[in-house]
Amino acid sequence: MRSSNPVFSRRGFSRDNGYAGFNAQPQAGGPAVGTQGNPYAGNSPYAQNPYGQNPYAQNPYAQQDLQHGAPPQAPATTGRMTMDDVVVRSAMTLGTVVVGAALAWALLPVSPTSYGLAIGAALIAFVLAMVQSFKRNASPALILSYAAFEGVFLGVISEMYNTAWSGAPFQAVLGTMAVSGATLLVYKAGWIRVTARYARIGMAIAIAFVAVMAVNLLLVVFGVAPDGGLRSMGPLGAIVGIIAILLGAFFLTLDFKQIEDGIAYGAPREEAWLAAFGLTMTLVWIYVEMLRLVAIFSSSD
Repeated sequence: MRSSNPVFSRRGFSRDNGYAGFNAQPQAGGPAVGTQGNPYAGNSPYAQNPYGQNPYAQNPYAQQDLQHGAPPQAPATTGRMTMDDVVVRSAMTLGTVVVGAALAWALLPVSPTSYGLAIGAALIAFVLAMVQSFKRNASPALILSYAAFEGVFLGVISEMYNTAWSGAPFQAVLGTMAVSGATLLVYKAGWIRVTARYARIGMAIAIAFVAVMAVNLLLVVFGVAPDGGLRSMGPLGAIVGIIAILLGAFFLTLDFKQIEDGIAYGAPREEAWLAAFGLTMTLVWIYVEMLRLVAIFSSSD
């Protein structure tokens, strides 16, 4: 199982692992219809299946279920990922983030030193996320360590925002929950179909967004773009923040698809850690952007 950058990649379910590929059209035998792969796969996730046949044809559950006109479902056997596994692992990773944030908030007063610690924690979290992304298998220790350091970072910046805009972190949490709940509702209602084309377009926009933000950061550092440039505390910064939150919702739909496919096609239980890892990164993304957006609107009052 391949992976790449934790921002632009998620693990998927591929033929070489013996279970389903992302966004594949379940057909027993014959050429694959559409494209295969997960937008979180390392190589081109939407390239045509090199084996020239449907990866689901190898799945023993696919043949049985398709004969009855139902999507393939893995039988209840030990060692297979279930929704309960995803929920428990996600609760553990998000709980670690919350505990880390609470401790950082309580023990690190707002000061230049705490800001330095926050930056250091964010860098360590990024490195751990990259290491996990390039590993073939899930490492619970790496994922929980990432969550702990990410929590320290969030705790410090949340306290900083709360000092400047009282109640901003609470509003950001509510906003994150609202975005996540609305995205899940839209996804489950079938209003958004996570197809290969949808993922390609969304990933292209996300890559372009991050590239523009990187250039903007360089311009700010060298004094070319004063007051934060595109990330200012004005209307332009609000527009950019809204775009970032929409991208976070896009990543959530990919996470939901990953989980749905993994359960349907009998992914190994340890893949639940990777699903939790992806969800945690996406929710952190949305929370940070929501925090900035709340601060911008509070400043305009």
